[in-house]
Amino acid sequence: MSTRKPVRKTSSTRAPARKPVSGTPAWAMPAATVAFLALVVGVFLVYRYYTTPPPPPAPTQDTTSQVVSIITTLPSSEFDTIAQGSANNLIKPVSGTTATGATGKPLVLYIGAEYCPFCAAQRWPLIIALSRFGTFSGLQTTTSSSSDVYPNTVTFTFHGATYMSQYIDFRAVETSDRNQNQLETPTAADQDLINRYDSAGTIPFVDFGNRYSSTGAFYSPETIGGMSWLALAESLQQPDSPQAKAVVGSANVITAAICKMSGDQPASVCSTATIQKIEKTLQ
Repeated sequence: MSTRKPVRKTSSTRAPARKPVSGTPAWAMPAATVAFLALVVGVFLVYRYYTTPPPPPAPTQDTTSQVVSIITTLPSSEFDTIAQGSANNLIKPVSGTTATGATGKPLVLYIGAEYCPFCAAQRWPLIIALSRFGTFSGLQTTTSSSSDVYPNTVTFTFHGATYMSQYIDFRAVETSDRNQNQLETPTAADQDLINRYDSAGTIPFVDFGNRYSSTGAFYSPETIGGMSWLALAESLQQPDSPQAKAVVGSANVITAAICKMSGDQPASVCSTATIQKIEKTLQ
């Protein structure tokens, strides 16, 4: 899982330097050894360049709309068939004053970054789950960094998107773009939740109304690696596919946490046997 880079601590006290056992400086290295190491590094970089899959072509706006429509209108029968699927339930209970959003409703807070492959993976089930409670607009496609693990994982960004719901508020903070340039900054209230429940700085971090929180993706980005946005969306319509079991299963876990913070509203989503069963694991 990706983490925000910690500040490295330094110390003013140093251990005494060891004296070399011969007249040759301790840092000295034969030229042949230096050349060999340089060759090894060069070969590795070339290998990585040719084995890293290139980012897929950006979809057209029509295709993006098609993908969003597919993943936000999955039938309830599919959620019930998959249940938790292959998703790991990483949601933990927390305690404190209920966190609310701009409209005073219970707040789902997401902290992530566009370069992060685990954020890329987790956005798919987040979008699916949140769309059961409200509506997104302005979602745009992107990929994770090409130089991180699981390079060029297809996903969406929450940067510039909006969300409306009569049951909950949702706020997303994408701290960096896919090239790790600063993008958005958490508020003081956001940072307070991060300090309390995500002191290691792991992303993605999600807080569910200050009742539950999670860090990391619920499944491996490898599950969706090498796929285009449309191919992935279409695979989610097949309950037996590895992608559906991972992504839709994760969406069900997220849905259960949101239902707990929304007072099990709407009933059409929260009262199903599948969600009620998962809710019991969140106590």
